[in-house]
Amino acid sequence: MANEGKGRNDGLIIGAASAGTVFEWYDFYLYGSLASFITGHFFSGVNETTGYIFALLAFAAGFAVRPFGALVFGRLGDLWGRKNTFLVTMLLMGLSTFTVGLLPDYKQIGVAAPIALVVMRLIQGLALGGEYGGAATYVAEHAPEGKRGLYTSWIQTTATLGLFLSLIVIIVVRTQLGEDAFKAWAWRIPFLVSLVLLGVSLWIRLKLNESPVFQKMVDEGTSSKAPLTESFARWPNLKLVILALLGLTAGQAVVWYTGQFYALFFLEKTLRVDGVLTNELVAAALLIGTPFFVIFGWLSDKIGRKPIILLGCLLAALTYFPIFKALTVAANPALAAATASAPVTVVANPADCSFQFDPVGKQSFASSCDIAKSALASAGVSYANRSAPAGTPAQVLVGDAMVPGLEGRSLAKKELTAAKTAWGKALTATLAQHGYPAKADPARIDKVRVVGLLFLLVLYVTMVYGPVAAALVEMFPARIRYTSMSLPYHVGNGWFGGFLPTTAFAMVAATGNIYFGLWYPIGVALVTVVIGALFIREMKGAPIDG
Repeated sequence: MANEGKGRNDGLIIGAASAGTVFEWYDFYLYGSLASFITGHFFSGVNETTGYIFALLAFAAGFAVRPFGALVFGRLGDLWGRKNTFLVTMLLMGLSTFTVGLLPDYKQIGVAAPIALVVMRLIQGLALGGEYGGAATYVAEHAPEGKRGLYTSWIQTTATLGLFLSLIVIIVVRTQLGEDAFKAWAWRIPFLVSLVLLGVSLWIRLKLNESPVFQKMVDEGTSSKAPLTESFARWPNLKLVILALLGLTAGQAVVWYTGQFYALFFLEKTLRVDGVLTNELVAAALLIGTPFFVIFGWLSDKIGRKPIILLGCLLAALTYFPIFKALTVAANPALAAATASAPVTVVANPADCSFQFDPVGKQSFASSCDIAKSALASAGVSYANRSAPAGTPAQVLVGDAMVPGLEGRSLAKKELTAAKTAWGKALTATLAQHGYPAKADPARIDKVRVVGLLFLLVLYVTMVYGPVAAALVEMFPARIRYTSMSLPYHVGNGWFGGFLPTTAFAMVAATGNIYFGLWYPIGVALVTVVIGALFIREMKGAPIDG
């Protein structure tokens, strides 16, 4: 075996590879944790709904390029070595994150601000596209027989620990400096801290030696000279790549991002829970749930990777709706009660209702339907749609009350602004009369129940994510492993998972149903269950030296 005699270094190998990856995930997920603040600083030139969607798109941009990073750095990893490649990705990640903390905002340099922000996100995405495959492959190629799932599960904890670390840093800064300072400038501090983490990460990683499997291939002259061609231009391996994507990583990704990021967005943006408290609740659930990555990684060495991953996808798909509805009751009981007792309906001509996404900030969305839906979306109120005849102004029904719509297309800009403000106050008053709260009342939040529900979402994450690194490593030959496993992992997590918050939020905004966005992860997870069950072969314990 290539890894014989390395047992005494196992702690250093796992710890060093994991610690560096934790810091990279910290860098990458700071943006997601601070999306609401970034909206105000970098997308203030557009309306609120468009700005938030833009912020989520910039968040997703880092995911969009992850497969390209997987191709670039995966190839380097199979040609140049595992260790050297993830040193480069770490440097790119740390410097780009630090730069985000220094970027001028929209008020200072206009449209150049969001452009620069997106560029930094793209660099982060490219770097992360090369990091994960290298770390997972490196650890797996050191692991003794029968412990590959256990060893690689420590790498699987790093994404959650990185998110946890980002939340802790944010909570400390917000509580120490106050909300006003944090909103104005102190949100930059967590990004600037990444420079310190970069130095620590590089120091740790430089202590590592090359993977014994890769070193053996170099010594024997059997390493690949064209890993991209071998991985994707030859059908037997390309077929495995496609199956790994659809039968493993796509479902794993949507479960991961629903359980950790969409839950955070849902609590803060939809249920109107205070931002600091939201971070604390999510952090508590992550702290409780993180050990289960290792537990399910260890269990996968006993019963296999496939059954655990697919069961996690299936349980998530079957229970997401009741879990998120229970979250609403536990986190904002007043909102849940008002929604049940006084449901809101927008009665409007569908032709007057726009998809309110304005990239250049030039449209006013002044129809009575658009004004009504924008106000309800901003208030976090779920509503149903009912068609009205052409020429009929929109109406908002709140229980047994009716708020006449405001038709603003004939008004000048200043008049429209004043009219929308006055109309919004009338709508808010009607909503308040029927029990709709402006924000979640911290005193009424059932924090234990919220953490329990969030923990259940995290538990699904640990089921699908804990064993997946070992499963991917075992699917592909060593000479092209870095390249082959990185692409399906990052297409799954970068595209299927990374675009989940944006897609789900847009689905909610378009329909008015705060739960409608859950159909996206449910659908993808079920596809993975079917394809994985039919076509993925269990590879637990397969030799990985060749």
